Amino acid sequence: MTTADQQEILRRRTFAIISHPDAGKTTLTEKLLLYGGAIHVAGAVKSNKIRRTATSDWMEIEKQRGISVATSVMGFDYSDYHINILDTPGHQDFAEDTFRTLTAVDSAIVVIDSAKGVETQTRRLMEVCRMRKTPVMIFMNKMDREGKDPFDLMDEAEKELGIHCVPITWANDQGLRFESVFALNNRPAELSEKLQADMELIDGVYPAFDKRAYLSGDVAPVFFGSAYKTIGVQELLDFFVQNAPSPRPVAAEERTVYPNEEGFTGFCFKIHANMDPNHRSCIAFFKICSGKFERNTYYKHVRKGQQMRFSSPTCFMAQKKETVDEAYAGDIVGLPDTGNFKIGDTLTSGEDLHFKGLPSFSPEMFKYIDNADPMKQKQLEKGVNQLMDEGVAQLFVSQLNGRKIIGTVGQLQFEVIQYRLEHEYQAKCKWQPLQMYKACWIESDDAKEIDTFKKRKTQYMAFDKEGRDVFMADSAYILSMAQQDYPNIKFHFTSEF
Repeated sequence: MTTADQQEILRRRTFAIISHPDAGKTTLTEKLLLYGGAIHVAGAVKSNKIRRTATSDWMEIEKQRGISVATSVMGFDYSDYHINILDTPGHQDFAEDTFRTLTAVDSAIVVIDSAKGVETQTRRLMEVCRMRKTPVMIFMNKMDREGKDPFDLMDEAEKELGIHCVPITWANDQGLRFESVFALNNRPAELSEKLQADMELIDGVYPAFDKRAYLSGDVAPVFFGSAYKTIGVQELLDFFVQNAPSPRPVAAEERTVYPNEEGFTGFCFKIHANMDPNHRSCIAFFKICSGKFERNTYYKHVRKGQQMRFSSPTCFMAQKKETVDEAYAGDIVGLPDTGNFKIGDTLTSGEDLHFKGLPSFSPEMFKYIDNADPMKQKQLEKGVNQLMDEGVAQLFVSQLNGRKIIGTVGQLQFEVIQYRLEHEYQAKCKWQPLQMYKACWIESDDAKEIDTFKKRKTQYMAFDKEGRDVFMADSAYILSMAQQDYPNIKFHFTSEF
């Protein structure tokens, strides 16, 4: 690999912005894009009504509801760095999309609403970061509103998120009196009595920033500000590009893959149907783990064992995409997909590698999906298949009667699926309630026991999209009894086993 290519990799900063809904994540994304010159007007996201649509919320349903329901990918240059932001859906119904996105980033920025403190979804996402030892920075947002005391916020973050906090900036005040922030290593000469007392407390309680402790996921640098008023955002961005990691090694099943290796490797962490409704196209999002990706070069699709090349790979500025000739470790590229890819698929220069950690989780809500317009059966089937490939919901087919069942994490996903089928595929569906507790993937070395189980439990059996056997238990009791009666069968709650 040439020195120039290695330099390109070192200047990459690929991260996710994560938070609870309404903490101001999308607004912060907008302001970062403004600093990068990637956009010139920020969308105002207020009271859940979007006046000027936020750049990263581009799906029609997002515009209407004022929430993000799909991960957006945005790339831009700032200073000497190339930044890739993955703006994730905050809504808990789309947590699985966010979990998978976190496998594709090298660090994260956690946004906390200073009035509400640490909320449920933030806690869950932070668990994923801790599990993967992903370095995080924390942005205490909405300091222009009356909220919790900054020291209380940091105590809460330490306790709830299980990470040591080190403040990097500090707010001059809070609420209507909030006007600016300053860096703690460059304090104003004159400070009010309260700020003087704050500084003494900070010096006595918090250690200096230790970059190694941050990179190992043990310490979170903390920033205060207001994304809406664009205060404290540039301080966060400047510190981020200088301290956040460049692309990190990625563990494959076979070995650890390093970003500056000669050979190209990458994995699919997301598929999005209908990026362009006019062309009914799907895009597979690939995180490049090593080397350099080049347009029109043959790469090995490991699962299929086929050579493939791509004439129009794209990089993204939200929905706006442009063709790229090359991309480097750390970058996210979009590859046109006509059904070749599944989440978790690997492309390489030739080596057989498999990247783990992209499972489908057992859904929590289930409904039968029926066609509401007999003239549009083909459109419905195509729409359901493409939307299920995105991985935000799962399709099961009953082995008893062939009826299709959709499983999701929450009610909102059913609404999004129905809306997108109608507006992107001109197909109408109707839902039928289904009382279901859990979907479990089953496996056993005892073929006879599996066969007996399937015969006895026919009414509970379904196939997933890959044709694998799934046991659909309608109550905790039924599942518990099945586990007791069939000790040689393993019941899995994620599809990756």
